[in-house]
Amino acid sequence: MSDGSVRRQGRLKIFLGYAAGVGKTYKMLEEAQQLQREGHDVTIGYFEPHGRAETIAKLEGLELIPRKVVDYRGHTFEEMDTDAILRRHPEICAVDEFPHANVPGSPRTKRWEDVAVLLDAGIDVLTTMNIQHLESLNDQMREITGIQVRETIPDWVVKQASEVVLVDLTPGALLNRLQRGVVYGPEKAQRAMQNFFKESTLGALRELALRQTAHEVDVRHAESPLAAYSADADAARGSNFPAIREEQERILIHVTESPATAGLIRRGRRVADYLKADCFAVCVLPCGTLAELPAAAREALDRHLDFARKLQIETRVLEGKDDAATLVDFARRNGVTQIFLAKPRKQLLPLLQKRQTAMRAVDLAKDMQVIIVAERRHLA
Repeated sequence: MSDGSVRRQGRLKIFLGYAAGVGKTYKMLEEAQQLQREGHDVTIGYFEPHGRAETIAKLEGLELIPRKVVDYRGHTFEEMDTDAILRRHPEICAVDEFPHANVPGSPRTKRWEDVAVLLDAGIDVLTTMNIQHLESLNDQMREITGIQVRETIPDWVVKQASEVVLVDLTPGALLNRLQRGVVYGPEKAQRAMQNFFKESTLGALRELALRQTAHEVDVRHAESPLAAYSADADAARGSNFPAIREEQERILIHVTESPATAGLIRRGRRVADYLKADCFAVCVLPCGTLAELPAAAREALDRHLDFARKLQIETRVLEGKDDAATLVDFARRNGVTQIFLAKPRKQLLPLLQKRQTAMRAVDLAKDMQVIIVAERRHLA
């Protein structure tokens, strides 16, 4: 800015649901209408109607930024025009479908990255997403629904939101909306009820959404200035009880070339978020460098370490011939309180030593908690 002043960061508000049709977009537009009535400058950066008349009606009186048309492999697609929004620079922008993956060749890969650009420009953003798009729950979602969710959002992105609002509807009420044709057309609704929209599946997803929202509320309360003031005030007044200082939790995740490592990283990151813990992702190599590994092992480890970095986990490559001893030594020197390892698959006798890494770590780390995580299986 020309006057040298620092532009404030925009605030992000997420309307979180557990399935299509619970009313996230409707609530987002309802809030946009209310903010405009209160005199705020509000625009709609992206809106996906899905043919829902009640939701479309909520657009009335709101300024809609035209979409950008993108050509890809002989087909045309419409994406949010981030540059147009920046030029318009509203006070508040509503952006539907936060986890959306942009057409290849777009300036940014995901819509949440476009939203980050708007926030950096000082624009407040209202947005929508479902719980199944949270990265750390990816394996759990596959287990519940039988579907591999490809469009995910890193947990740290959601954690940076100023507010997360649960848009709730009982599974019975949602299925009733589906049957009435409010969510999808008749043919698509019938297919949905036979697959994703089973009452047991919806119930499990709803429970996860409720838990996640409660966690987000706890995190924001713990980090709020008022919570800090209350703690300081209690200390200043004195107490009949001695102050209890909890040990700072630190988590170590063992990274190997195994496909199970991705799920292990998600589990460790999620636990670290709940505990507000530091987190390391560590692999142990006899040579201490990825460069000397066979191509397949090198690519797998590179992929897992890069995935950990995207989840804002500190990564290390350690040199050592004994995985368990090297991991525990690193953990002890760095104040680690929990070690996460993948449960070894049954292997033939010549590979017995590799199978024993987890159990040897348990024996060596008597002063730490060692968690051995079984790989989640694909549903048939």
